Amino acid sequence: MKRYMGWDIDFTAPRGEPAYARPDSVHWRVYKNPVALALGGVCAVLLEFADPRIRSGVWDHSVFPKDPLGRGQRTAMAAQIGVFGPRSAADQVTARIGKLHARVKGETPTGQAYEASDPELANWVSATASYGFVMAYHRFVAPLTPEEIDRFFADAVTVGRLYGALSPPTSLAAFYALCEAMTAGFEPHRINEEFLDIMRSGRAAPGIPRWLQSQMAAASISLLPPSVRTILALGPEYDLSRAGRLAVRTIARLAERVPQPKSPAAQASQRLGLPWRFPWMTRSKQQGFLKNA
Repeated sequence: MKRYMGWDIDFTAPRGEPAYARPDSVHWRVYKNPVALALGGVCAVLLEFADPRIRSGVWDHSVFPKDPLGRGQRTAMAAQIGVFGPRSAADQVTARIGKLHARVKGETPTGQAYEASDPELANWVSATASYGFVMAYHRFVAPLTPEEIDRFFADAVTVGRLYGALSPPTSLAAFYALCEAMTAGFEPHRINEEFLDIMRSGRAAPGIPRWLQSQMAAASISLLPPSVRTILALGPEYDLSRAGRLAVRTIARLAERVPQPKSPAAQASQRLGLPWRFPWMTRSKQQGFLKNA
């Protein structure tokens, strides 16, 4: 049972109820890895905050300025509900978030109007999440084929539409095209630096050495399309070191091999009548279980 926005979300029930992502999907493979989610989540936030409308909406209408870590954890849980949760729970969560977003509107400091329900902004938010998570997995956990990366984007469309994204990108090439179209409105901002200072300070994950947290933040920055990183003015001082790259890859690949019995991935497997270790099995073993399910 996981707590989200005052609800208890049970990934183990109702028995047999499918998720929006299949157990043998690239989504299940990527989302089971907590390091990929952490790296990709920071990358996604930076891509979102590049747009002043999204940055203002988050800053002015959420707890992000006071509790960025808690807000990030809740966002990650919402994403996992969409991938692993029973569809009925995912529908309830996205409907509630949709109602909250409907009230989020205002102006940026320069007078640009925004609404969280704007399909253009919803498309970009959905796109940044897909890009951040899949590229973090591809770069630091295990290489994915171009077809697998495109399938990840395509499979994200269903859940993205639940969140109001009417036409999120369905491939990596489509993401880059959308990114290029959006960059005219991007700008650097002190909020990005404040966010990264928190990620690099050691406060993001108590118990993990500050140096490693700093390198994980740098790993997230390394995922940004070069044009966006240039616009955000994240220079060489944010580069990932060679030792840092090795350390991040080591913990990301360790997380890939160590089953987590209380994770949404394991509990969703049980709901579907599969072994709880299913997400960590080889794909050939997974196919054997799915044929007999």
